[in-house]
Amino acid sequence: MLIVRATRKLLNRTGPPDLGADEQSDTRLGQWYATALFWRPQVALFVNEETLLPILLPLAPAATLLNRVPDHIASALAEYGASQALIDDETQRMRESRLAKTANRSVTGTLTDFARLAEHYRDGDPDLSALATRLAHVPCGPLYKSHTFPDREFTALIESLG
Repeated sequence: MLIVRATRKLLNRTGPPDLGADEQSDTRLGQWYATALFWRPQVALFVNEETLLPILLPLAPAATLLNRVPDHIASALAEYGASQALIDDETQRMRESRLAKTANRSVTGTLTDFARLAEHYRDGDPDLSALATRLAHVPCGPLYKSHTFPDREFTALIESLG
């Protein structure tokens, strides 16, 4: 099950949290954090809790956001060299998803930093995939003791998962 920990801005668009007290993520990549960017058109910014890899996708329609994010995560896996077996396994595990409030202030801070950088980097109607790739190569403080950059951290995680 995919757990998305959303900011209040995103919860106002998608609806209230629906994560049960005893439910936990069983995806190999772990939980994702997300927020809304009020651009025209509106965008959702997702960040992987473990690697801080950012993913951007259109927010509308907000009711289907959790159904659409697994395809974008699968695309990121493919882009960073994951095996088809890993992509298929992770996609299968993400068939069910739950929404929850944010719980990790460090990751929430990274979301805020990426949102500001994305606003600075975007040019008109941006290519969301290219913008996410650019954000993924920004050094992040929480990663300084490992790979420093989210894209390198994500690649290392994929390699360790096989």
